[in-house]
Amino acid sequence: MQTNAPTQTHWQSNQTVPAGERNTVQAMKRGLFCTCPACGSGKLFKSFLKSVDHCAACGEEMSHHRADDLPAYLSIVLIGHIVLGGFMMTDLVWPVSSWIHLAIWTPLTVILALATIQPIKGAVIGLQWATRMHGFGGQEPKAESGISHPSGNT
Repeated sequence: MQTNAPTQTHWQSNQTVPAGERNTVQAMKRGLFCTCPACGSGKLFKSFLKSVDHCAACGEEMSHHRADDLPAYLSIVLIGHIVLGGFMMTDLVWPVSSWIHLAIWTPLTVILALATIQPIKGAVIGLQWATRMHGFGGQEPKAESGISHPSGNT
């Protein structure tokens, strides 16, 4: 039995996906690498954390995403576990004074934060695109004006 559904063997494939299907893992991987979650070839960011309004390669609209707070929270959780675990391990193995810990872990925290925030934001935008959140799903059908609302408003 032969199916006509497109198959994608590589996360950066330019094959189009049918209207009802969006691969969440693939979209998040594309976002993680700062490329368009729809096509995988266009840039996702025009500056460090400012996303493009639309993809230059496929034209997908990106301006309506809502990836503002979640990437920062995820970055804090990820970096917090790395830095705190490293601090505790270092303190057990190699006891040093507090100022040396400060000199080691403060720059590492800043570097990790700057290195992870953009890919995490890209993955969140990819997740929003794949799950059709915040306008990524296209036009929603409008309710008919003759239907009354429970509050009495139409």
